[in-house]
Amino acid sequence: MKPSPRTQAAGIYYGSRVLGFLDAPSLKPTGHLLEVWLDPDDYLKFDAASLWEVHPYHHKDKAAGFTGPGVAIDYLEVEGPLHDEWPPASHKRLFGDLPIVPFSKLPADAPKPKRTTPRRVKTYDAGNSPGLLTFGTVSPSAPAAEAERLLTEFLPRAFRRPTKTDEIARFTLLAVERIATGACFEDGMRAAYKAALCSPEFLFLCEPLGPLDDYALASRLSYFLWNSIPDATLTAIAEKSRLRDPDELRKQVDRMLADSKSERFISDFLDQWLDLRDIDATTPDRRLYPEYNLYLRDAIRREPYAFFRQLLAQDRSASDLVASDFVMVNQRLAEHYGIPNVSGTHFRPVPVPKDTHRGGFLTQAAILKVTANGTTTTPVKRGAWVNRKILGTPPQPPPPDIAAVEPDVRGATTIREQLAKHRDNATCASCHAKMDPPGFALESFDVIGGLRTKYRATEGKERPDLIKTFRAHLNPEGAFSTAIYHTTFSLGQPVDASGETATGQKFADVEEYRKLLHADRRGLARNLANQFVVYSTGIPVRFADRAALEQILDKAGGDGARVRSLIYETVKSGLFLAK
Repeated sequence: MKPSPRTQAAGIYYGSRVLGFLDAPSLKPTGHLLEVWLDPDDYLKFDAASLWEVHPYHHKDKAAGFTGPGVAIDYLEVEGPLHDEWPPASHKRLFGDLPIVPFSKLPADAPKPKRTTPRRVKTYDAGNSPGLLTFGTVSPSAPAAEAERLLTEFLPRAFRRPTKTDEIARFTLLAVERIATGACFEDGMRAAYKAALCSPEFLFLCEPLGPLDDYALASRLSYFLWNSIPDATLTAIAEKSRLRDPDELRKQVDRMLADSKSERFISDFLDQWLDLRDIDATTPDRRLYPEYNLYLRDAIRREPYAFFRQLLAQDRSASDLVASDFVMVNQRLAEHYGIPNVSGTHFRPVPVPKDTHRGGFLTQAAILKVTANGTTTTPVKRGAWVNRKILGTPPQPPPPDIAAVEPDVRGATTIREQLAKHRDNATCASCHAKMDPPGFALESFDVIGGLRTKYRATEGKERPDLIKTFRAHLNPEGAFSTAIYHTTFSLGQPVDASGETATGQKFADVEEYRKLLHADRRGLARNLANQFVVYSTGIPVRFADRAALEQILDKAGGDGARVRSLIYETVKSGLFLAK
């Protein structure tokens, strides 16, 4: 099969923040549209992300005649702010349809708000409101009555439940008293709104013990799948006391997962469950891993979310968490994994090629980076992570008098050789029997998730042939590479990914170990259900809750439980419907 052509990519950054990577196909002008939040006084910058090693300015004697590949940026247009109407929806949520009176038409002694517009923004014309000035204020003729009306609409949304008359009166009084001191109507309302948003009723889910009412259930469901307050649809169903109906719950789960706000659930759930929030806690050593750059980092970071999104969309088996028949990759990540015929920056499902040892979370570069430091890997850390996050059997903390094993990055010994002495300690042996096997299996991968047969070392005989191979892989167009040129790492000891589980099951490599994990499909589904319950309720699953957890599993399909089905059964279970 002829390999697909390699598509170059341009990176766009906002200060130090990555906004995205865009396809730049050869000799084919391509336009891209990004909708992002920009602040004043910052700047945008670009680079040829897929050609990160091309730095002709480091070679001043050659730069003038450089003929290597590059990415040309023809033009950039910045448009904003982007509002479909004026005043924008954010203003209407606070001040409704009250007219905005320009300052020029107010009495000279009328109070004005302290701040009404973003810095440097003076006017706005949305097309449907030509000439409308932002230098104006809301100035109703009956401030107290309007304040009460606005708070009657605002407080039920903020508190996620019907509000009582005395609650509305209390916050209205705050606004009226503020206006009485000489403040304008807007500043008076801001005082009331700030007080409401500082209230425990807004900041916390104030759930009573026992079965949740429909409003509390709407909030729990919304914060589970959207990380936000219930929308009008959920609130309307709660008002009719229909949300506890199993069919209605399933219908709402489908609707909410189809909404773009469910991306918040995917990212936050995986960040908490799989520790992906720590992905930038370490920086790979440039001497040992020169191929790691922002383009690869972005691809590594996005893979777990794209993969989990695919599991949800197709209601895949929970066992796919450790051994799926597909991966979600873009061109850069596919190159990192050794998967051919993937072109472009967008992620797409690709069947797992033979001998790549990919599929599932365990072999994803993001997971392998989170469970390593920037220089070396340790089976203990990775094994403990697998036990805690995937198997749901967290190990005991190490004894305080046992020193940690520091891997030898010089290449003289392997981590397995160092751990052998550690495992001989009777105090450590029982825990290491459970932690070390998955850690040994994952030794097939380095700190950035690359498949390896030997460790990289900082000392030893230099390998010019290895450097040449890297230069050819990372720089196929032949441009010069300062980063790779100065690479001097060598290949050290061979990797041994074999082991034996605590129950006596032997495996030769990571592929055989994943098959052992995949065989316990109910255990994998049980742990995922447990993670859903903890994330959605904020309460750990205790011994008395185990029967309810098993019911969730049975109703979701037992050994064949699927990811979306587990969410359905979680929200219909007594663990979710009560506190």
